[in-house]
Amino acid sequence: MKPHPSRLFDLLDKQLAEFPQQTCISTKENGAWRSYSTAETVETAEKLAMGLMALGIRPGDKVAIGSGNRSEWCIVDQALLRMGVINVPIYPTSSIEDYAYVLNHAEVRVFFASNRELYDKAKTASASVPSLKHIFTFDRIDGLPHWTQLLDQGQDQRGQLDLYKAQVKGADLATIIYTSGTTGKPKGVMLTHGNILSNVEASAERLPVDIGTRCISFLPLCHIYERMLMYLYQRTGMNIHFQETLDDLGARIKEVRPHVFTAVPRLLEKIYDSILAKGEALTGIKRQLFLLSLKLGEQYDVHGKSAWYRMQLALVNKLVFSKWREALGGEVLCVASGSAALHPRLARIFNAAGVPVMEGYGLTESSPVISVNDVRNDGLRFGSVGKPIANVQVKIADDGEILAKGPNVMIGYYKQPEQTAEVLDADGWLHTGDIGRLDGNGFLYITDRKKEMFKTSGGKYVAPQVIENKLRSSRFIEQAMVIGENRKFPAALIVPSFAFLKDYCALKEIPYNSPEEAVREQRIIDRIQQEVDAVNQDLGQWEKVKKFVLLPREWSIDGGEFTPSLKLRRKPILAKYAREVEGIYAGT
Repeated sequence: MKPHPSRLFDLLDKQLAEFPQQTCISTKENGAWRSYSTAETVETAEKLAMGLMALGIRPGDKVAIGSGNRSEWCIVDQALLRMGVINVPIYPTSSIEDYAYVLNHAEVRVFFASNRELYDKAKTASASVPSLKHIFTFDRIDGLPHWTQLLDQGQDQRGQLDLYKAQVKGADLATIIYTSGTTGKPKGVMLTHGNILSNVEASAERLPVDIGTRCISFLPLCHIYERMLMYLYQRTGMNIHFQETLDDLGARIKEVRPHVFTAVPRLLEKIYDSILAKGEALTGIKRQLFLLSLKLGEQYDVHGKSAWYRMQLALVNKLVFSKWREALGGEVLCVASGSAALHPRLARIFNAAGVPVMEGYGLTESSPVISVNDVRNDGLRFGSVGKPIANVQVKIADDGEILAKGPNVMIGYYKQPEQTAEVLDADGWLHTGDIGRLDGNGFLYITDRKKEMFKTSGGKYVAPQVIENKLRSSRFIEQAMVIGENRKFPAALIVPSFAFLKDYCALKEIPYNSPEEAVREQRIIDRIQQEVDAVNQDLGQWEKVKKFVLLPREWSIDGGEFTPSLKLRRKPILAKYAREVEGIYAGT
């Protein structure tokens, strides 16, 4: 009996031995897909490992990757894992200051950059990073060292590499992932081979795929969410197609025809908005069928629908929803949604349309999955993040905080014992910082972030995420942040959906010249007030949004409003829009 995988690179070795794939990994280059078989992936990774050894890299050293998703990311990762070297991924969008901090803090020795921009960023940062000696690129750039230069070096090191591989244990550190955080310096989450591997094995039980099925990988591999799934795909024998940017993503999805992919709620919202815009342009019977499909989708549930409902759903599935599925390649078996809360309405509609969106929950500190829905075995509840995965315990603290414990929980923050002690208690429970509840059937529901809840000057607690999710379900609203800490009442900063607003203005004959003018137009303010009023109907008196201000610019990572994992950076937003905030509360 062959040993069970205990190190992350065992997964690909097992694939090679038992079910080798012609397309193990693939990236589109110069208009054509460049694929690596399982054998070529392993062979190239081990050649790269020996090349790094020739540079003097040894087990325990740190090597960083700054890149979007592409085959080279996976190959470098495999090389490092096999040597016992620690992979330090960095978000491509991080600032030079963050690059310098991470590279210095982790004492990185080698950096792999996908392109010229990231090479320059790392090169500039390296002036204050004495440990960093080598920078290689994935793109071929005149005058710069290309990663393939390492493949012909150190080929006499095979015996030493085999020794290094044999010495790697499941408890050894595999990666340090610096969480972007919403305030302060990034913290380096230390995850072992065993941490991530336990999450791979438990998550595989919730993923309905098999050997040779296809996936497309476009969420950042520098985040543990997509990276853990890359290992899961390797375990399962899936054919992985990497997509470096969101440009042309729709076209790539149609080409790949994936059975599985991951998404964040904002992406699903944009897909839905695009479908909605096309549907509303229809006329006659086609428009009526489209509106019926939306109505049925909003009513969809996993239990207890009538025969009449099921008959109508079958009709719109054939005439309307089939086109939705075709736009996503026509073969999707599962879309895993994470990183932020997915509005239950969207989850219902996509599942009704035969696109099984399974919402899950986790943190970088938990490798990352704690719980996830599963369309099979009565494992799906809309509005929940599913049941905890195998070997992960969840309990709710007296103050409502979600606590998790299991083999997936990190060993700590790198060089930060005090911060580690703040989230990992003596009994091994991870304090997630999220507020939630478990229902009688074991499904977990997230209600808010503990640190994001605030108290009004009247002493009432407000959970902003709940309200923000309701506001964002409006087609008029792209983003919203609820404020009001130590103030008399809650209010909101709202970024309208300008694409939708432009069409609305054309329909209502309201002049639309620019976002700046639109947010000052009283008819638009009044219309969005109706959306806010609709949300307020379901809220307690103390948590109703009494006032709001419309902002003329969309929030972004580059603008500083979002972390790279698309979480709101509340304090920077408050600082950036301090004048608008004071205007809301002036005279109160």
